[in-house]
Amino acid sequence: MKYIFPERLKELRLEKNLSTRQLAKELGNEITKTTICNWESGKSIPNFKSVIMIAEYFGVDANFFAGDEY
Repeated sequence: MKYIFPERLKELRLEKNLSTRQLAKELGNEITKTTICNWESGKSIPNFKSVIMIAEYFGVDANFFAGDEY
C-alpha cells in the first residue's frame, strides 16, 4: 500500500501558497518547519493528533491523508 500522506500534505500546503515555515506557524508551537519537511519527504510519520490538526486546518477529512477523496 502506498503511503500518500506526504503528497497530500504538500499538495494542500502549496494550494494555500504556504511555505513549510508558514504552515508550522499556523499549526502552532508543537510543529516545526523541520517536522513538516520530514513529513513531506516521508522521513517521519505524524501522530494521529497531528493528522487531525492538519485536517482541521485545511478543512478536509483525516481520511483524505489515507488516500480517500474528500
